Amino acid sequence: MRQMKTPLFSGLLEHANRNPIQFHIPGHKKGMGMNPAFREFIGENALSIDLINIAPLDDLHHPKAMIKEAQELAAEAFGADHTFFSVQGTSGAIMAMIMATCRPGDKIIVPRNVHKSVMSAIIFAGAVPIFIHPAMDERLGISHGITVKAVQKALEAHPDAAALLVINPTYFGIAGDLREIVRTAHNYEIPVLVDEAHGVHIHFHEDLPISAMQAGADMAATSVHKLGGSLTQTSILNVREGLVDVDRVKTVLSMLTTTSTSYIFLASLDMARQHLALNGKMLVEQAMQLANKARDLINEIPRIYCVGKEILGKPATFAMDPTKLLIHVRDLGITGWEVENWLRDKYNIEVEMSDLYNILCFVTAGDTEESILALVNALRELSVEFAHVQAEEMPTISLPNIPVLSTTPRDAFYAETETIPLTEAAGRVIAEFIMVYPPGIPIFLPGEVITEDNISYIQENIRVGLPVQGPEDESLKTIKVIKRQTAISG
Repeated sequence: MRQMKTPLFSGLLEHANRNPIQFHIPGHKKGMGMNPAFREFIGENALSIDLINIAPLDDLHHPKAMIKEAQELAAEAFGADHTFFSVQGTSGAIMAMIMATCRPGDKIIVPRNVHKSVMSAIIFAGAVPIFIHPAMDERLGISHGITVKAVQKALEAHPDAAALLVINPTYFGIAGDLREIVRTAHNYEIPVLVDEAHGVHIHFHEDLPISAMQAGADMAATSVHKLGGSLTQTSILNVREGLVDVDRVKTVLSMLTTTSTSYIFLASLDMARQHLALNGKMLVEQAMQLANKARDLINEIPRIYCVGKEILGKPATFAMDPTKLLIHVRDLGITGWEVENWLRDKYNIEVEMSDLYNILCFVTAGDTEESILALVNALRELSVEFAHVQAEEMPTISLPNIPVLSTTPRDAFYAETETIPLTEAAGRVIAEFIMVYPPGIPIFLPGEVITEDNISYIQENIRVGLPVQGPEDESLKTIKVIKRQTAISG
């Protein structure tokens, strides 16, 4: 029954109902000091709780009352020893995990396909990344997670690592054997940090991949806003005591968090936790039924394939979240990007993501039979409209060798740089990021040594039309490298 409580939201409502005269920020003073058109659109209720950390409302940086209780309830709901609210998104929580466990020069084992917030945190911490290649699915053109075998190999080579970071589940809803990965790392007394940006709901249904806390992980940055019903930008950081210094986590999280925390955001986390704790299984079941219906109907459409449980059974595909609809359109002879634009223009449908071969759609309890059928019917028409198009041989998705790291990403990021032609860059140390989609795995990260093989890989991807992201020169004729120091002569 404790999970029925909403201390943060209820406390905010009580404060708003007292209707105090405000001589503190925000300056709009319950909306009266803002553009009337925006006030009318947002509404009085929302503006009445757009408040800051005055004494009656507790303080996210030093919680002692309603925020403390709300976080304790969240920890109970997610099976954590401690849960901290993040108004800096999951990116902020990921940065806090890494910066709380890694000091300058420490090694951290990470998949090569990590979110950019992971690399940002590695730069800030001055850590040294040890990369594991994720398993590739060449047919779909996507990357999955990392395998237990790859983790064991990395730990044997680097038993002094400060942490291991795992993505669970992936953006596409695929999970590896997280429990065994955690057990393997804990044999070396190395904490496991989990990027759980796309897995807030998996904790609440036994037919989904196990959550980070269920697997025994030490920390998990879990996005509540993506699939858990809170407002955009809100996430939580779940922590288990033992291999992690909880006080240091608090300190780092506070360093990364605005002092003007949004109470609307915080209240949405409190209410989303209550909803998930009380109704999570029902909500997930509803979403799974809708998604499975969509999958079955989509797979009846000629030349369109929606990925299902047949993908499971390999070391990196241990479990899947069926609420993610990964729809493969390669056989239509058009790209996923073209499908995304077609759905927008013809049916006013917006998808989560598209790439060369696929589109990705998320199904949640916010969906209905009508929204599912709208997507299916649109895809049926898509198949008819492009029935005459001959599917061309698409470029094969492959991964180049991971370059040698010459200096830490932080030192490379802050180094003096120069711009030189890509064709002349072999042997130099890169100072920027280069990534090719698909599969969205970095080819180069700051501090790595450029090789002829990787230059050829980039040029081949440009030639076949795959987009390259990251470098300042988007044409990739030039590249930014660390400037060589020349001796000063007398």
